[in-house]
Amino acid sequence: MGVENGNGEGKGCSGEADDWLIPQVGSSITNAVWIYSLTYGGGIVSGDSISVEFTIGDGCTAVLTTQSSTKVYKSLGSKCSEQVLEARIGSGALFVVIPDPVTCFSTARYSQKQVFRVVSDSSLIIVDWFTSGRHESGEKWDFELYRSSNCIFAEGNQPVFLDTVLLEQSSPVDIAERMHEYQVIAMVLIYGPKLKHVQDQVQENVNRLMSQQLQIPSTRLGCCAKTNSDNCLLRPAFIASCSAFGPKGMGVVVRVASTTTEAVYRFLHHQLAGMEPLLGVSPYS
Repeated sequence: MGVENGNGEGKGCSGEADDWLIPQVGSSITNAVWIYSLTYGGGIVSGDSISVEFTIGDGCTAVLTTQSSTKVYKSLGSKCSEQVLEARIGSGALFVVIPDPVTCFSTARYSQKQVFRVVSDSSLIIVDWFTSGRHESGEKWDFELYRSSNCIFAEGNQPVFLDTVLLEQSSPVDIAERMHEYQVIAMVLIYGPKLKHVQDQVQENVNRLMSQQLQIPSTRLGCCAKTNSDNCLLRPAFIASCSAFGPKGMGVVVRVASTTTEAVYRFLHHQLAGMEPLLGVSPYS
C-alpha cells in the first residue's frame, strides 16, 4: 500500500489469509491516512502466512491500527502462523503503528517480523504488545511460541534498531512461571525529528512513574509473589523502563510489563496524547 499526498491507494498488498487493509482519510487539518487491518473471523488461524508492504511518501502521515486484539488461534501440529510487515518511510513522513494487542490461544505458535526503512528525517512510532491469552477461559501463557522482531534500517541498510522478543514453552520452567503475575508485555518505540516533544515527555513521565512506584512499598501499587522460601515479595503491578537509541539519541524505546491490559491501554493513551495534533485524534482514546 502506498500513501501519497494524504491519499491511500493499494499498491502491492499481499496475504495468503483473508486479510484486508481499509484506508480512511482523517481530519482535514492533519490529512493523516488511517489504515485498519481486518481479518475474517477476527484472527489468524494455524498456518496462515500474511505479508504486507507500505510506502509512506515524502511529507505524508499514515496510521496503521486494528479494531480489536489480534487473535492467534490454536496451532494444528507444529504449524506456525506468520505475519510480515515491511515499510519505507519517506523524507519528512510519519508512520504510526498502533495496534491492539496480540492474544495467542492455548497451543498457538505465532511469529511476526516488522521491518522499517527510514531516511534522515523520517519519523516512526511502533507499539508492539501481547497478552498472556484468554483469561476468561483460564488460559494464561498457554501458547507454544511467540516471536516478534522489529528492525529499523537507515539509508545504506545501516541498522538503527534491532529487537526480538521470544517466548517458547520449555522445561523445567514454563512461560507462566517466568512471567510471574504479569499478563501483558509491551514495547513503544518513538523515533524521528517530528516526535522530539513526545519523546521528551514520555521519558519524563516514565522516569517519574517508576521512581514513585519503586520508592513506595504499598500493596496498592504491587502484587504479591511467593518465592520457594514462602517469603512475600512485592512486585509493582506495572513496570516501565525507558532508554534512548540511534544516532544522536533520535529514538526512545519504552518497555512495559503489567498485570492488566487496561493499565497498558491507559498508559498508551496518556503517553501518546501529544500525537493528537499530528494525527487528528489521540491514539487509544
